[in-house]
Amino acid sequence: MKNKPFTIKTMTPNELDIAVEWAANEGWNPGLSDAQCYYQADPNGFLMGYLGDEPIASISVVKYNDMFGFLGFYIVAPQYRGLGYGWQIWQAGLQYLKGCNIALDGVVAQQDNYRKSGFKLAYRNIRFAGTGGSSASELSQIVPISTLSLAMLFDYEQAFFPADRNGFLRAWVNQANCHALAIMEAGKLAGYGVIRPCQSGYKIGPLFANSAQQAQQLFQALRAKTLPSDTVYLDVPEVNAAAVTLAQRNDMQPAFETARMYTLETPNLPLDRIYGVTSFEIG
Repeated sequence: MKNKPFTIKTMTPNELDIAVEWAANEGWNPGLSDAQCYYQADPNGFLMGYLGDEPIASISVVKYNDMFGFLGFYIVAPQYRGLGYGWQIWQAGLQYLKGCNIALDGVVAQQDNYRKSGFKLAYRNIRFAGTGGSSASELSQIVPISTLSLAMLFDYEQAFFPADRNGFLRAWVNQANCHALAIMEAGKLAGYGVIRPCQSGYKIGPLFANSAQQAQQLFQALRAKTLPSDTVYLDVPEVNAAAVTLAQRNDMQPAFETARMYTLETPNLPLDRIYGVTSFEIG
């Protein structure tokens, strides 16, 4: 092992599939089409570490612009942990995002390690799990996103993310076997959500809405796309009390949590309107 060189390369789409598989093995439960969508955000922002010809480490460092990036998929194959390979790919990732405000959703146990690299805690996210199926009534104001212009979606999304991610969004709302729904108010977009199949069950993300009532209506409509035997997950910013209440009201239970951290300032996002995080991997 010591005679094999450790090299770090930009991932190909096929190599990103490997990282998603590793994430599944870690219990992070990625979506079945996540790799293809994530790649649209920044094709250069996914790094794979090789020991000889063997892939052993990964990190994603999606650079949305020169000011903001998101770090995820930080994984080292279990048999190679504690040997310095993780540190090397971590440093390569931070170098790629040099000068950016970098965000991550890290496991809580690693917070102290992230602090050593300059990350500061902003708030916790809680993953809630519940059952699928719903008797949601048909509401005329809830429509498929496909019936709206992408420009309307892009314009609404601007408030919820620190940078333009239109290429990713276009792929996200059109991914295989997902349902992307919007809620309208007086002819304007007042919220939207996406539910997608994952390694286990389904995840709703994002879930953005202008009011708690609209978030509940969207949640019910999205959950109605699944069966009562399915498990549905929703990743909620703990600082949004109404979002936590929504999850609890729908008999969802905490299953996992992350620490949202930034290297610079915490962006001024409307957390009171974020009822579900898009993705723990790329923001």
